[in-house]
Amino acid sequence: MNATIPVITIDGPSGSGKGTIAKQLAEQLGWHLLDSGALYRVLACYAQRQQVQADEAAKLGELARLLPIRFEGERIWLDSEDVSSLIRTESMGNAASRIAAIPEVRAGLLQRQRDFVRPPGLVADGRDMGTVVFPQAQVKIFLTASAEERAKRRYKQLLDKGMTVKMNSLVEEIRERDERDRTRTESPLEVPAAALQLDSSSMSIETVMQQVLDFVQLKLSPAAS
Repeated sequence: MNATIPVITIDGPSGSGKGTIAKQLAEQLGWHLLDSGALYRVLACYAQRQQVQADEAAKLGELARLLPIRFEGERIWLDSEDVSSLIRTESMGNAASRIAAIPEVRAGLLQRQRDFVRPPGLVADGRDMGTVVFPQAQVKIFLTASAEERAKRRYKQLLDKGMTVKMNSLVEEIRERDERDRTRTESPLEVPAAALQLDSSSMSIETVMQQVLDFVQLKLSPAAS
């Protein structure tokens, strides 16, 4: 990692709004963006197609190192297929959460994530960005929200895409995913040291974004160096 290139990490549980904030922040700053969750989702998709099971840790680690993924703007490609929509399904998200607990998978993707650091800077969104992947990041943010609020947001997203889902099922899936993320032995979800912590349950995107921007400007100002 190049210590001269600034990195902002935004961690938090599924549905906390970190992806939206990370994208908007990267656009405002003119920096690069790393959606680490997309890497795990694409890997889950790739593993299914290669018929590699969740208990085959070594094979999954090898797939992670060789994952033929390509980012083009907002489009994500697996080999020659655009999987941008496919990987955003609930089933793929749950599959990604399960393989993300495997040490060999996380090791296989670690350097690939660090390779996203390029001038003028990087905004990295995930669950262990500020604790494991970029522990020396200049700015660290942790976003959260209640499971019920996150389920409401996801429910609306799925409805907008013409998909049907039960609210109760969404709440339960989110709680199960949170538990897996918090209790896994490898890179568990936790608040990074010195991170700005925000609960977005009752906050608008605009309010969260303004607080994030204020914190970023404070941490990156010459006086803070």
